[in-house]
Amino acid sequence: MARYTNSVCRLCRREGSKLFLKGDRCYSEKCAIERRAYPPGMHGQGRTRFSDYGVQLREKQKVKRMYGLLEKQFRLTFDHASRLKGRAGENLLILLERRLDNVVFRMGFATSRAEARQLVHHGHFLVNGTKANSPALLVRPGWKVTLREKSQKVLRIAAALDTLEGRSLPGWIEIDKENFEGTVKQLPVREDITLPIEEQLIVELYS
Repeated sequence: MARYTNSVCRLCRREGSKLFLKGDRCYSEKCAIERRAYPPGMHGQGRTRFSDYGVQLREKQKVKRMYGLLEKQFRLTFDHASRLKGRAGENLLILLERRLDNVVFRMGFATSRAEARQLVHHGHFLVNGTKANSPALLVRPGWKVTLREKSQKVLRIAAALDTLEGRSLPGWIEIDKENFEGTVKQLPVREDITLPIEEQLIVELYS
């Protein structure tokens, strides 16, 4: 499967905001945005003007990179969202939040979505007691995500859970750290997504 392999800190600088792609580093003074709050490249510190299309494109790129999707995956997700009842932009964000890799990240089993995606790919989690290795799986209310017994000693997962206290847990999920298990209490709503996203710009871009 194709994936982005270059420096992810460049992506945050390009979008001008933290995308939280490097785990704990994003919360430290080593964050690239904190050190160089301008786009990468030799002309990064010059004045940049965007057209309406440019503003819409940057918003789409920001959300796509934040959730770690490539263009085809993101477009297919938007097409799915546009066929659902309600606002396409809100539906898009809710579908992205329901992805298994994002849920694993939100539950605190990983420090970034990229790390969560790798852990899911490697089969570290069970969904309702069944092994799941598809990061794009959409969770539903009542579903349980459990860390496999043999994976409970993985140091990177234990370290991520130790930092859970300093992160806010969304109201639509709950975590049982002692049993290495999380539960999806309900579907997320737009108010649960506190990231600085203007989804209407993405709808305007694709329309």
